[in-house]
Amino acid sequence: MALAALAAAATALTALTPAPANASVARVATIVVAPEGSDRNQGTADHPLATLARAQRLARGLSDTSDVVVELSGGTYRLTQPWKLSSADSGRNGHTVTWRAQPGEAPVVSGGRRVTGWQLQNAAANIYVAQVPKGKDSRQLYVDGTLAPRASITISRNDVRVTQTGLTIVNPALNYLASLPRQNRIEVESQNSFTDRYAPVQSISGTTITMQQPAWNNNNWGYDTIAKPFAGGTLLLENSYSFLKTAGQWYLDPDAGLLYYKAPAGQDPGDSDIELPQLTSLLQIGGTYDSPARNITIEGVRFEHSTWLRPGTSTGYANQQNGAFIPSAYPQPTDFLTSCQSGCRLFEGARNGWHQIPAAVQVSAATEITFTGDTFTHLGQVALGIGNDANAHASGFGLGTSGITVHGNTFIEDSGAGIVAGGVQPDAHHPSNPAMANKDITITDNLVTKVAQDYKDMSGILSTYVTHAAIEHNEVSDLAYDGIDVGWGWGANDPGGSTDYKNRGLYDYQPVYTSPTTLSDNVIRYNLIHGTKKVFHDGGSLYNLSASPGTVMEGNYIYDNHNTVGLYLDEGSRYLALRHNVIQDAGVWAFTNAGGTNNTNDSTFSENWYNTGATQVATGAPHNNVLSGNVKVSGANWPTAARQVMEQAGIEPGASSNSRSFSYGATPPRRLVAGRTRPA
Repeated sequence: MALAALAAAATALTALTPAPANASVARVATIVVAPEGSDRNQGTADHPLATLARAQRLARGLSDTSDVVVELSGGTYRLTQPWKLSSADSGRNGHTVTWRAQPGEAPVVSGGRRVTGWQLQNAAANIYVAQVPKGKDSRQLYVDGTLAPRASITISRNDVRVTQTGLTIVNPALNYLASLPRQNRIEVESQNSFTDRYAPVQSISGTTITMQQPAWNNNNWGYDTIAKPFAGGTLLLENSYSFLKTAGQWYLDPDAGLLYYKAPAGQDPGDSDIELPQLTSLLQIGGTYDSPARNITIEGVRFEHSTWLRPGTSTGYANQQNGAFIPSAYPQPTDFLTSCQSGCRLFEGARNGWHQIPAAVQVSAATEITFTGDTFTHLGQVALGIGNDANAHASGFGLGTSGITVHGNTFIEDSGAGIVAGGVQPDAHHPSNPAMANKDITITDNLVTKVAQDYKDMSGILSTYVTHAAIEHNEVSDLAYDGIDVGWGWGANDPGGSTDYKNRGLYDYQPVYTSPTTLSDNVIRYNLIHGTKKVFHDGGSLYNLSASPGTVMEGNYIYDNHNTVGLYLDEGSRYLALRHNVIQDAGVWAFTNAGGTNNTNDSTFSENWYNTGATQVATGAPHNNVLSGNVKVSGANWPTAARQVMEQAGIEPGASSNSRSFSYGATPPRRLVAGRTRPA
């Protein structure tokens, strides 16, 4: 149908509300969608459409002349392919396009399929089996709204010995591994000091485990490797039917199209809602740098059920930090297991090629995009990615975001970070096209909790190379790693470079930049950060990396970080102001990872309050970091100004259903936040 004809048809089929007389408000065209509707309907409340795709086609014909509202009735919209909103789906001529839940409704956009037809396969072990589509793989399974663990066993690092090609079994109790079928589905997971690494097995013969390449090599050079983690950590074998030892675990054989589930005693999986993700992304918003997607709002929508398959391939997940990984083979020294366990020249040659985990909901080459009141849950990767590198966007266009608002949403029980804004490759910090820059990203009043469940190396919120990110009044909790992380690059891409990285050989592979990066003028204020550092000791609850002129970290309340670092300025951090923060029960309340040659300099810690923990801030020349007016209090005897910060931190009353109000009495109470209690 020609565009003009489509627009005429859409106008006739939808409710069009004219603007009042003498008003500048645009008229609004409303399209209604419901899972039980029909795409032959008119798209009205009485005759709703059935699919997002049909509503999208109608909306395109209206957005030139009207604001368009697509109302989604409650129910589940199961996708067979990702939902894509391009520049053609934008609000044009000053108009907007809003996709929103109908009042009181809870629409779900799902990339999964419900698994039914369960049969008891092994009565003694209470293992059930169900048929699923052949050839469809997944790293996640959700049972009654909870992420079910893959079949796995924990082993001691002393049970095996690392070699250049894999592992040698030292503990005879593991010799049975050589008899297992589907050995190339088995994976090694290594939880280290700040990395969470996955490498798949190729084959097992006798006591020799040969690993797939380049996953094995890439996971065993650089820093905090499988071979030499900085401080030990858990080692697991995963993804074999024989590892179904614990109730609630599952195993998928995609070639046979069979899903196995070890049910808890008394549970029949046929009585449960069991969801197997089928898609690797759900929503992709983006245009091009010349024609970005714009003026789109997503409101009150629940995104569920995606997976990310890369870690199970021959490249594995050679994690470097916070979701960045080595995606392919690079030249390595022949003795990398000894010469490159704390970095080396050839490792630096791989640094600018690191990739980012793609998000279930992706935004790039876009401006004036808003997410409000949405829920991102049961997603097998990063939940929301904003302006990440091109390799993390299915559109092929990365970066290039501005005027993005993320307000009043819930991110819970996702496999990767809740939100990742910005990229890590050269175009992120020194854009070759000015339109690539990420700027003016607002992240406010969101609940981010229990995310990074599979890729535990990720923080709740990560903002890398962004100009003016405003991260305010969020609650971030229950994480293996950090709470909120800002910045990237270890100072190596800042003007003049870093002597450390000159000595390591990085500048054999990239220039020493003379101009600043795009990282500047960020505001991280009044966030409530708690329950962090549950697995990894390295990093901090609130963390910065590289120079960030004009950046302020203010009025944040941090507690329950498992005796680790509260405020952490890592390599190259410069020109930050950290003030009026409350850090409770930390091992180190303030830390600068300052060496004589890494430029972790010229920041100020002023008028913060803490009740425990060391002060490890490098002051004086050449660092010139300043400590001013910081107050150590006794126990819970916080002064009035500190208590005001504690009260104001987190989600603002009325901004989200997750917020809770509290007041202080004569005795410090415990505060209820998002269904939990916290010390005051």
